Amino acid sequence: MNSSPIKVVFLTFYFEAWDALADVHSQMLNDERFDVTVISIPRRFRQEEPFTDEDKVSAFLAEQGVKHERFNFDDSLVGLAKLRAMAPDYVFINYPWQRNYQPGYRVEALSEFTKVCYIPYYSLALANEPGEIGVTPYLYTQRSNQLASLVFTQDANTLDAYAKTSRGNSYVHLTGTPKIDALVRKVNEPEPHWPLNNPGNRRMVWAPHHSFSESWFNFGMFPKISGQMLHFAKSNPKVDILMRPHPILFGNVVASGVRTAEELDLWLKEWNALPNTAIDSEGDIAPLFAAADVFVTDGISFLGEYPLATGKPAIFFENDTHWPWSPIGKIAARANIHVQTFQEFEDVFADIAEHGLPDFRHEIAALQSAAQPYPGQAAEKIVDVVRHDFKAKTPLVNKALVTEAAWENKPGAEPAWD
Repeated sequence: MNSSPIKVVFLTFYFEAWDALADVHSQMLNDERFDVTVISIPRRFRQEEPFTDEDKVSAFLAEQGVKHERFNFDDSLVGLAKLRAMAPDYVFINYPWQRNYQPGYRVEALSEFTKVCYIPYYSLALANEPGEIGVTPYLYTQRSNQLASLVFTQDANTLDAYAKTSRGNSYVHLTGTPKIDALVRKVNEPEPHWPLNNPGNRRMVWAPHHSFSESWFNFGMFPKISGQMLHFAKSNPKVDILMRPHPILFGNVVASGVRTAEELDLWLKEWNALPNTAIDSEGDIAPLFAAADVFVTDGISFLGEYPLATGKPAIFFENDTHWPWSPIGKIAARANIHVQTFQEFEDVFADIAEHGLPDFRHEIAALQSAAQPYPGQAAEKIVDVVRHDFKAKTPLVNKALVTEAAWENKPGAEPAWD
């Protein structure tokens, strides 16, 4: 046993994307050169919400068989003190937006005593801010990007973007993402999971996004098509429709004012009452990918993940005012079937039912080439980078080297809520 193992903490609240960290955690856990701890912490996604849901994070980790400690403290400085006392060499995070963390767990505090490692929770960065060309700044200029000791990216364009910053990109590594590797593996070896019991029915997954504003992504089509999708489900009892909402979809529907709470509740009541519909908000997506005959989404990550994992195109309900594509987003968009109206969707669905999915092999191959620089090897490469960094005894980040304002602190952006 190594007399001085590398102490690594996985600090997480975004359990919906644990798969971005899971393979790295597993490899380190089974490597005697590492001493690994997982910690669940509270979170919030809206300014008016309290920090909560640590119990959900913990329950998910327990269900996955991940041994972990629970930092469910109202005062995050208590957790910060405990974390400091653990003296980790590295702390892994999978979520960049710092305002969703309690203050004690933000990168500003962590980088004072440990090396923060950032693996993006998303599989691919497909959308740009309006007016931006190339890689959008929020992907590489947030405070989490600026103060991380190690960043692992799946996109060569993002690696090049970091080179334009004051710190450069020597701490950024093109590894691919464990998230996609895990999806591909799990889709090929799925555990049976389809919550509807209607033998012989065609299976469709509908995955609506949460964004309904031109000020943030604007991919979401739920307000425009939810009524029509409910009618479609009622009119097609031989089609199972499993809704896979973005984790904050329903909260945003009400908070953004596009539906009242009463209107949403009524829609949900009707949806859940049908024998051929259901909602799966938190389960593993891979078995659903494997089970679906047709996958329908309005974006964003699934437009890359579904073709990469299954070799099949999704049906993309495209909002014509969504944020522009990133360079890799353009490649992913071409790997899917586009519709803009519900009539177009019904026509495409009928054609698929009669003739099968169209051939998108060339478009998906182009996406695989761009999105998976080292297929199946991302976690291994990340672990190797950490080992070499530890051996090199690199110092903590010198904050004086960062001369740009963080993305979230620029005029027009939303700063930390507190």
